[in-house]
Amino acid sequence: MITSNLKAPKLRLGKSEWVALGVIFVYSFIPVVGGLIRVLELAGGPQIAPANTRALLAPLPITLHIMSSIIFCVLGALQFVPSLRRQRPAAHRAIGRVIAVAGCVSALTAVWMTHFYDFPKALQGATLYWVRMVLGTSMIGLIIWAVIAIRSRNVFQHSASMVRAYAIAQGASTQAVVGIAWIVAVGSEAMGPLRDGLMIFAWVFNLLVAEILIRSTLKPEKRPGLKR
Repeated sequence: MITSNLKAPKLRLGKSEWVALGVIFVYSFIPVVGGLIRVLELAGGPQIAPANTRALLAPLPITLHIMSSIIFCVLGALQFVPSLRRQRPAAHRAIGRVIAVAGCVSALTAVWMTHFYDFPKALQGATLYWVRMVLGTSMIGLIIWAVIAIRSRNVFQHSASMVRAYAIAQGASTQAVVGIAWIVAVGSEAMGPLRDGLMIFAWVFNLLVAEILIRSTLKPEKRPGLKR
């Protein structure tokens, strides 16, 4: 039997790719840690964060939401690394399948909690309710469209759809940054319509950044026209 000593070359990332990954991981730190603390509390651990009666009454949806969101946001960051797509296409496809499922679970549980959890008006008004419902269903639609697009070998539509879905999912990170900035500037936490407005602003900001990235870094594939 002849054995081969050849090994696959190591994955090499450029400096800008490491910086981009570092920024995303740091940006995701607050919601990821906060989510893990909540999951540990629901599993019987010590209470660290303020009590959440909604989570205690129905712990499964929020647990699924937290874990799937962490997978989608943290593992999904790797999908935006060009070197991984070029050097490890099989890994890119495998990760893509995982985050597609995780993203849909994250969005579905978000829609479920938005509709069925009993939020006080100080934490969710009518406008925020509808924005959450629309963005949650839109995120599911974007992921499904991304899967359909890549099966049709439409890389541009696949990438653009996933960037938009990722922007929606990362809303919690931007909301954490905006909320902390508001507390530092004003000295108190925003509540009621003001809180709703700041949370909606975070999603709008993310989607605007996503569109800028799509237009500046992604290029539609040129398809040859029909000859007459």
